[in-house]
Amino acid sequence: MLTSRHMPTEPEETPMNRHRELQAYTLKEIAHLKVHGRTTGRLAPLTLFWTASGIELNATGSELWMDVEADYRTYEPWISVLINGAPVARQMVTAGRHRICVFRGMNPDAVKNVRIVKDTQAMSADPGCVLHIHGVESDGDFLPVRARPYKIEFIGDSITSGEGAIGAGAETDWIPMWFSAVLNYTALTADALDAEYRVLSQSGWGVLTGWDNNPRTNMPEYYEQVCGLLTGGKNEAPGAFERNDFAAWQPDIVVVNLGTNDGGAFHSPEWRDEATGERHKQRLNEDGTFNAEDLAAFERAAEQFLGKLRACNPKAHIVWAYGMLGTPMMPAIRRAVDAHARRTGDRNVSVFELPGMTDETVGARSHPGPAAHEAAAKALVPYLRNVLEQRTRS
Repeated sequence: MLTSRHMPTEPEETPMNRHRELQAYTLKEIAHLKVHGRTTGRLAPLTLFWTASGIELNATGSELWMDVEADYRTYEPWISVLINGAPVARQMVTAGRHRICVFRGMNPDAVKNVRIVKDTQAMSADPGCVLHIHGVESDGDFLPVRARPYKIEFIGDSITSGEGAIGAGAETDWIPMWFSAVLNYTALTADALDAEYRVLSQSGWGVLTGWDNNPRTNMPEYYEQVCGLLTGGKNEAPGAFERNDFAAWQPDIVVVNLGTNDGGAFHSPEWRDEATGERHKQRLNEDGTFNAEDLAAFERAAEQFLGKLRACNPKAHIVWAYGMLGTPMMPAIRRAVDAHARRTGDRNVSVFELPGMTDETVGARSHPGPAAHEAAAKALVPYLRNVLEQRTRS
């Protein structure tokens, strides 16, 4: 027989056990939702295309769930969850529509800053790869998200996509698992500068051609679209090929980290389109130097891209940052920047050499690892801070 001393009693209510029922919200119903990355602006559902795109919430409550949907043929999307700025979870999103728990069991009265970040790039190699966010479920409330004082856009290739930033150095498989938007110089730089940022990047792509001499895998051709490098499939309906609304989001700085694959093309075999017979090759001279005519073609493409960037971002400072995997194209990049400045009178453009990857900082797939990204951010941050301070003074 139980005495009063041993009789079960109801636990005292505390913030940790106070409970409200979960309530489902579409993204449209969340007044203080912050969307990151270049998107169509539509929320039913929100389609995430690029590296580091996602949503940000300030939420109370003890738990939060997310309603996501993915599809793909080969390359599945991955996401990371950050709570109060710290990465706490990372996972692939398998095909289908799912409820994913973001957090549970937390103090319901505390405000949690929550970011859901797409770790993987837009998969031009898999046009059927899509990631949608339909809504969330919460037992709390949503509060305003702090606006950051600056905006930065990063444009690049596999380095900027964070390929190899996670995973062991021995990994060689080309799979989405080895991409990270968190262990990435873009995120580290933006966080240090308290800036909102966007990433447009694609592994293997360049300014004039991709690493394999394919002239169709160049970033400038698709820059003005939401995500035009996706070649149809399920991405057509969500609006990937629509013109981007540049007026809605104007960066203070545009960082261009391109040229690595253009340099690699000089050492790669000729590209040939089997359907049309079209051929392309960036040639080397007999002594191993770059063919002057082909190098000039790269410089023209770089100069033209600077003109397009200026037209779309009239007040941004454009920084061509290059060098994490060598600097063979640096003289040509400097000539292109100088030519653009002379032709247009644009003085709001510069070149910055990033520190190179070393044997100690290499990551998966022979790409920059976390330490290399940290070194790049450490070098880039003071340079960009000076640019921002000059803009404030002017």
